Amino acid sequence: MHIFPQGGRPGRRDGDSGVALRSPLLEEFRANKSRKWELRDIAGHIVEFSGDQHGSRFIQQKLETATSEEKQSIFDEIVPNNALQLIQDVFGNYVIQKLFEHGTQVQKTLLANTMEGHILPLSLQMYGCRVVQKAVEYVLPEQQGAFVKELEPHVLRCVKDANGNHVVQKLIERVAPERLGFVNSFKGNVFELATHPYGCRVLQRCLEHLPDEHTRPLLDELHKYTINLMQDQFGNYVVQFVLEHGKPQDRDLIISRLRGQMLNMARHKFASNVCEKALVTADPESRRLLIDEIMTPKQDGVSPLVTMMKDQFANYVLQRALTVVEGEQKDILVGKMRPQLASMRRYSSAYSKHLLSIERLLERVAPSGKTAAGHFAPDPAAVPSESTLINDATYQ
Repeated sequence: MHIFPQGGRPGRRDGDSGVALRSPLLEEFRANKSRKWELRDIAGHIVEFSGDQHGSRFIQQKLETATSEEKQSIFDEIVPNNALQLIQDVFGNYVIQKLFEHGTQVQKTLLANTMEGHILPLSLQMYGCRVVQKAVEYVLPEQQGAFVKELEPHVLRCVKDANGNHVVQKLIERVAPERLGFVNSFKGNVFELATHPYGCRVLQRCLEHLPDEHTRPLLDELHKYTINLMQDQFGNYVVQFVLEHGKPQDRDLIISRLRGQMLNMARHKFASNVCEKALVTADPESRRLLIDEIMTPKQDGVSPLVTMMKDQFANYVLQRALTVVEGEQKDILVGKMRPQLASMRRYSSAYSKHLLSIERLLERVAPSGKTAAGHFAPDPAAVPSESTLINDATYQ
């Protein structure tokens, strides 16, 4: 989406041929690398140079060490008439970002003034969204508030947009919570946001940066859908985030939902990651209960341990349990797994890849030796790669 029909690069290309139309000065700049160029050498051509790959890089570098007079001369050529087109330009946007980084506060305010009234389309545009984010970092709180007010009626659209979601995240990180009225629109939409590829990121930023009065309604809503979210390709990350960074009562509530469901959840592609995170973040007593659950045979006599050792996802949960289990429970877990491992080795050639990882881990955590917890276990926050899943599936 561009505010200007030509995408913010007017007059630079022939509409029929697509051939770049460069001034003789820019042609010379691109051709003559041996000359020591200064900003004064390109005076009057700042906008054109900003829209050129090499010219943009030159201006960016010079802005970092430019004098006040040099910065003002660049600023005057861009603001206000040419700012919007460069903000949306593949190379020009970087020059605008440098002006926000190195300009005076007056210059930053005037530059941001040119964006007001256009914050929504800029936030939805590939290059404009980067400039909006940079502006949020450098403008004064009143101007941050003006940006928020423009986006407020459209915030859910922005959250679900590949570019706009980054702007919303930046606002949540940088703007005072009392100015973030748009967070109210997330109420009633928590499940939809948590299961969206961009919405799940925005929700995590809310939980990370906002005070309890803003996050409590969101968390209370999230807890209604915990089991469903564990099994969602995006929702599982939100649940993991609460387990790792949330308040103890929220973590305990999620872990309580896992009780009685460990085997089912461990065998699920996405929920298995939540099981691992729960084992790592749980308090000692809750962890003991979760591990007891996977060691206790079902009513039909089937051992969850055996099922988990064979399963392409649950085996990771079992490996994680081996790295966090402690004391007498560790001896019991290892004691239950060793005979099963030997039996599978003796009577079956299947599952050998899973068994090899578990066997190595057992050697590391055996009660008689020193542990190297987690050495062979995957990162609990990472979804197993597709190649891993394909390889694992061949052993099932």
